[in-house]
Amino acid sequence: MSKHKAGFVSIIGKPNVGKSTLMNVLLGQTLSVTNPKAQTTRHRIFGILNDESYQIVYSDTPGVLKPNYLLQKKMLHYVYQSLEDADVALYLTEIGDKNMLLPILEKVRTPMIGIVNKIDLHTQETIQEHCDKLSNTGLFIQTIPTSAKYNFNLEKIIDTILECIPEHHPFFPKDQVSDRPVRFFISEIIREKIMVFYSKEIPYSCQVVINSFEEQESIIKISTTIFVERDSQVPIMIGKGGIRMKRLGKQARMSIESFLQKKVFLEQRVEVAKNWRAQDRSLQRFGYH
Repeated sequence: MSKHKAGFVSIIGKPNVGKSTLMNVLLGQTLSVTNPKAQTTRHRIFGILNDESYQIVYSDTPGVLKPNYLLQKKMLHYVYQSLEDADVALYLTEIGDKNMLLPILEKVRTPMIGIVNKIDLHTQETIQEHCDKLSNTGLFIQTIPTSAKYNFNLEKIIDTILECIPEHHPFFPKDQVSDRPVRFFISEIIREKIMVFYSKEIPYSCQVVINSFEEQESIIKISTTIFVERDSQVPIMIGKGGIRMKRLGKQARMSIESFLQKKVFLEQRVEVAKNWRAQDRSLQRFGYH
């Protein structure tokens, strides 16, 4: 009888290279918010892939960038923290990425697999050139081209991970898919809709808080507050006659109902938490520890 394997896998890379999309397709379900806008992922999120013979605990992380304010510093800390307890790291990059974070990667002691994503957009020759560029750094145990969008080479990624993680009993119950509670995913669904419907600085200035979650026999009642940083952002969020909030609420409610498989009543309001992204007390309050 073969022994059980279990381990932690950190997914790292620059913003918008497809880290969250890759974790979602590896898991076979959507846990992490995805959006073309950079810096969509703010937290470290565990996604747990279970099989009879293994358990892989993926860690989706914020994109690595030079931090401009306190929230981004905390986001970068989540990346470093994920590498400290990982058995293997997936470094995700894409063709055309000239700055490959080499100063950071050279300090990583965790075994790393180089993943070249979005290959569906390029020729075989260009793909091979980028793979060779990664391999020649000597930092990676293997380099794998993939397209998370089209589920290409996922089995090879999983097989390579299984070669790296140790024999170990499961870290989480086999029916558990994440370390995050339902409230977290509801707030992320709403934030994803904000990323879609609002532009410029508004999505980055918003923080969604779940005030209450009341599950009744036929409906789930959810009360939320969307915090923005400045008074001038409130009317932009609400829109003339409340039209923007109505659209946001409708789309968020539909997605939450699909996620929870139950009818939802969603209440939303907008409040100001001045400059919350730069205030440690506010960040602690909003769960950025």
